[in-house]
Amino acid sequence: MTTLVSHTDTLTRDALAVLQPGFLGTTAPDWLLRRLGEGLTSVGLFGRNIDTPERLAALTARLRAERGEVLVAIDEEGGDVTRLEVRHGSSFPGNRALGAVDDPDLTRAVARELGGRLAACGVNLNWAPSADVNSNDDNPVIGVRSFGADPELVARHTAAYVEGLQSVGVAACVKHFPGHGDTAVDSHHSLPRIDADLDTVHARDLLPFRAAIAAGARSVMSAHILLPVLDPDRPATLSGRILTGLLRAELGFRGPIVTDGIEMRAIASTYGIERGSVLAIAAGADAICVGGGLADEGTVLRLRDALVAAVRSGELPEERLADAAARVRGLAGWTLRAGGAPGSGAAVREEAESGPAVGLVAARRAVRVTGTAGPLTRPPYVAAFTPVANPAVGDETPWGVTAELARLLPGTATGSYSGSVMADSEPAALAAAVLAAAGDRTVVAVVRDVHRHPGMAGALDALLAARPGTVVVEMGVNAAEPRGALHIATHGAARVCGRAAAEVIAGRGARTFRTTP
Repeated sequence: MTTLVSHTDTLTRDALAVLQPGFLGTTAPDWLLRRLGEGLTSVGLFGRNIDTPERLAALTARLRAERGEVLVAIDEEGGDVTRLEVRHGSSFPGNRALGAVDDPDLTRAVARELGGRLAACGVNLNWAPSADVNSNDDNPVIGVRSFGADPELVARHTAAYVEGLQSVGVAACVKHFPGHGDTAVDSHHSLPRIDADLDTVHARDLLPFRAAIAAGARSVMSAHILLPVLDPDRPATLSGRILTGLLRAELGFRGPIVTDGIEMRAIASTYGIERGSVLAIAAGADAICVGGGLADEGTVLRLRDALVAAVRSGELPEERLADAAARVRGLAGWTLRAGGAPGSGAAVREEAESGPAVGLVAARRAVRVTGTAGPLTRPPYVAAFTPVANPAVGDETPWGVTAELARLLPGTATGSYSGSVMADSEPAALAAAVLAAAGDRTVVAVVRDVHRHPGMAGALDALLAARPGTVVVEMGVNAAEPRGALHIATHGAARVCGRAAAEVIAGRGARTFRTTP
């Protein structure tokens, strides 16, 4: 293990300790290893860093060769947001599906299994779960990442998820405090504003965070949102009223507070990443997440130097930076004690031989079916209506039902109709194009948040008018009225959700005919 170099002073080491940067590639670059030796305590992993489980385990082992107590963080929510299985889709349904089942023991088991796979690869901090109450169906960034719109339901499943994840030594980072669920703006693009009153914030948005803290959540992630009733001037990530006054003093949270990606435009376009980082630490944040978009050594050095300069100028108290660094190091120490030695990564490949894996069990239980059409016996045509993915989900991960339907009904064909195609086409013309491609096959129309996309909804209506026997699979928030000869709501677009839907369509396995309330 590399010893800290003598010329790296305490202030500089503390500034490095509060950063959680990313990098490019599937092996650790020299600059990252060097900074670990100088005091960097956390590293963030993204889909671009993941190849095979074995190579990921080798990567994390290399990081630990430089610093034994290192936090290796990842944004692995399961469901739509997966980094571990970015190339083929998650083995676990996301929060909305788990909320639809509403079995906290199942949620706990899913989180425990997911955490075990992370631990096997040497990952010990998960920027999950989302504790947001998705009270706004038009929310463009949370949606199925939330357990639901009922605060009590979200609270009990957030607590169960935290318990399951941390039972295998992987620290949870509950997000996005004080709640990103009632927004119609994506903070990756601009600063959302929530005009809720104080009673609503406490009864709705804060309830799951209280439950997470009671369950022992080791860290909390702040949201880049403006909530005037709590602070009319600063977004939550930069607000001392919200981070220190509310989260620390009122809710009693003692673990590290991690910012959402500091390079997201809600902060970067209004404050800049250097000043945003200084203000966040001064407000009570303990770790700066950066690396989703800026993943180079220069970014790390800019943020390090900005923090050091702020201390030396008197803008940032040195004891505040030291306290933040100590909280991060304390979490790293907890993961080492709680998790033991990381494994080889092989657990990610394991398939349960004695029965279906817990993720598939959960996905099957989450399916809701409306309609009485019988199973298909001939290969269909799958029309995938594909909206633009939000940055949290990304567009790297495949989704839908085609691959699983092709396995069950060989010869299944498909076509993808993107958001730009839907925006530029008349609904009748788009439906005609789908029918021309389908021929005499049954059409399976796969949609995602159809209620939020007028072009998609129009095309689906035109398609159903022309061919009423069309099967509809909704893989997003199931807010629109069920339509189609058979309507299947999966409550997420994970690979296992696609498999569960395909089994219903092909009549393989149990079919639960329950109309979604």
